[in-house]
Amino acid sequence: MVCGIVHVVDELVERVGAQDRVLGVVGRGEAVREGWPHRVGVVVCRDGRGRFLVHRRAEQLSRFPGHYELGVGGAAGVGESYEQAAARELREELGVRAAVRLRFTFLNRGGLSPYWLGACDAVLQEIVACDPEEVAWHGWLTEAELRRALRQWTFTPDSQEVFDRYLACLADPDHRRPRGEGP
Repeated sequence: MVCGIVHVVDELVERVGAQDRVLGVVGRGEAVREGWPHRVGVVVCRDGRGRFLVHRRAEQLSRFPGHYELGVGGAAGVGESYEQAAARELREELGVRAAVRLRFTFLNRGGLSPYWLGACDAVLQEIVACDPEEVAWHGWLTEAELRRALRQWTFTPDSQEVFDRYLACLADPDHRRPRGEGP
């Protein structure tokens, strides 16, 4: 704080086009305000029994406070791959280090602004230490329990599509939507 003024530094992201190619570097806030696509990496976490990790976002978060979420993730920084962003967010939000594998990408238009979402997955043995500033609650749900929760609880806008695409990917692991192809 300088002279009683708080300076907020906007996170830098890569603005990308319709084919997920970098057009330049911008502040994330600007990208959201202007509707410019940028990259977001998420991890769908499962345990050894195949259950899905679901968490509820903390109430003080600026984006979708208190909503449930299937993926753990966030914006990819400048020069960061989807996998790197997803692994970083996994460490920051859950205190876990795990190998993540990119499963698919798609242009998501269901949130505050459009963004390219790279969905990864990881198998977790344990949750070490959730960051209470990010995660208010977490639990493991079977596929059937998650299907019910998606109908009954308030999830982030991309959770249903990530779940549907993830299940389709598992059903046909050799099929990957070509990069740059829309939803």
